Amino acid sequence: MITPEEERLVEGCLRQERKAQKMLYDRYKDAMYTLCLRITGDSDLAGDAMQEAFLGVFNGLGSFRKASTLGAWIKTIVVRHAYKRLRKEIRTINWEEAQVAEPSSHILPLEAEYLEKAIEELPIGYRTVFVLTELEGYKHHEVAEILGIATGTSKSQLYHAKKMLRKRLGIELRTKETNTHEQ
Repeated sequence: MITPEEERLVEGCLRQERKAQKMLYDRYKDAMYTLCLRITGDSDLAGDAMQEAFLGVFNGLGSFRKASTLGAWIKTIVVRHAYKRLRKEIRTINWEEAQVAEPSSHILPLEAEYLEKAIEELPIGYRTVFVLTELEGYKHHEVAEILGIATGTSKSQLYHAKKMLRKRLGIELRTKETNTHEQ
């Protein structure tokens, strides 16, 4: 599943060739930073997590089995590091001094920036599962494995994330049950 070009990059990195390491980093840095930012919701944390992740990538390249694409393998490492960094940061927060972000009161046009803002406002667990499943395309069992949670927890977190997003964005989705009560 790995391309010949990726094979050359991996081999060069394993030989500690700086040019190959820079090429690999440059190829994936933007997408991986965006992923880190979506998970952490903070540019400084995202940058720290990405740097730690790429150290993990370079140190772990020898164990890359080439069963998936190089990008997918790197993404898994990045997700784990971003989530680990976020959990570490949460433990150091002085909750008495921290200000909880208020939900957006009124968002009219549903544009990408408003959706990104609403995603950033989600609680950490909801946001992480939402980003991994809905934006990155992971299955619940994969999210559960990456985050060290039960598959049911992943499903529950996604359900609550979507519910909270609908509320924050002012989207009212009516269920059959609601419609039945009004008739």
